[in-house]
Amino acid sequence: MKTLLPALLLPMLLGCAQDTTAPQGDSSTAQTVEAATPPGTATEARTEAPTLAEVVAGDWRSDENRARDEHRHPVETLEFFGVEPAHSVVEITPGGGWYAEILAPYLYERGRYVAAVVDPETLPEDGRDYHQRQRHNLEQRFSEAPEQFSRAGMVAYDPAAPVFGEPGSADVVVTFRNVHNWLSNGQAEGMFEGFHEVLRPGGVLGVVEHRASAASKDGSGYVAQDRIVELATQAGFVLEEASEINANPRDTADHPNGVWTLPPTNNHDEADAARYADIGESDRMTLRFRKPLE
Repeated sequence: MKTLLPALLLPMLLGCAQDTTAPQGDSSTAQTVEAATPPGTATEARTEAPTLAEVVAGDWRSDENRARDEHRHPVETLEFFGVEPAHSVVEITPGGGWYAEILAPYLYERGRYVAAVVDPETLPEDGRDYHQRQRHNLEQRFSEAPEQFSRAGMVAYDPAAPVFGEPGSADVVVTFRNVHNWLSNGQAEGMFEGFHEVLRPGGVLGVVEHRASAASKDGSGYVAQDRIVELATQAGFVLEEASEINANPRDTADHPNGVWTLPPTNNHDEADAARYADIGESDRMTLRFRKPLE
């Protein structure tokens, strides 16, 4: 795939995909940082946007992330969510940037990628370290391939009163394996309301989450699919379609250390390594919701 435009690197904050600290604070204003290089100012321009398959094959992606494609199905998942090159897409708490390094280059030429990350300043001082360290790690990762990320944006939000951008400014909001954290922190309702607010009428909310079984325990990282549908419906969304793209029937969702027993975390005894490697990553629901036109 052709390398994208050389430009300055945008420093970005990083949200935590497995954070369990309940943020506090009274700020409800999102802080947005624009891209370092606006569209049209670089010395070399591409004539057309890459395909998702071309971006997934990009040489800026780490070998570790590539190895997870068979479990996370990025092309099929983003196609199911209907993400197009000209869309404005907000990713909620992008973690280590696994999907950011696909979405930002895909949207680089015609669309807009925005990473919505937790603002550490809205947290108690003793709860900021993780988010600050993750910011540094993401900046370091992006510095290895600045050509792909110079037009990305960032919005830093307060989890207690989340705002992800101007109302109606996004075509698609996506989040991957985060809802269990919001539920444990008592933030889920507000997060879904924030998604609804930032999306334009007719916009899409795409959710991937570890799917609970009847044997799953509270705090395991698994969530009942009906619970997510309930959260989205209460916020004003309509469930358009559920997909089995990221399903894994080998996962019983009842492991001793919850979902973190499985790859890629592998929180288990070494003697059980082969067993959990054979199961693979978690069974995941993939849900597409729509914000009604009226």
